[in-house]
Amino acid sequence: MSDDQKYDFFVSGRWRNRENVLDLTHKIREKGYKVYCFLEADHSAARLHNDPEKDMKEFEKRDWRNDPYVKEVFHNDMEGQRKSNVFVMLLPAGKSCHIEAGAAYGMGKKCVLIGEQKEAESLYLIFNEMHETVDDFLETI
Repeated sequence: MSDDQKYDFFVSGRWRNRENVLDLTHKIREKGYKVYCFLEADHSAARLHNDPEKDMKEFEKRDWRNDPYVKEVFHNDMEGQRKSNVFVMLLPAGKSCHIEAGAAYGMGKKCVLIGEQKEAESLYLIFNEMHETVDDFLETI
């Protein structure tokens, strides 16, 4: 890891799938790696124990252009991504995860997809590696 890199992995996933995202994050750490996970960022701490469905409905009502909290989430997550070597997206993934994947690709990051993608998606070719399960992925690191 270079001096400008702080994390080995940036884990992205759906807020509504947070149990699995956190499980993946912890399993990567158990292997000795440093991980940025949006669920552990300061901006998420107050929301982490809320009902995920209700919480996301409230978040989605915010004025995404002007809301200070939305801006904080954006800045923190993009900084975490810039400071990471590898981008990992766990399916199912929402819109933000897919945008993050494109940003990671544009930053020249190695991109890893975990989960089964059944239908053709040409832009999923940005992923350097694809693994059907978390266990399959963990065996490679």
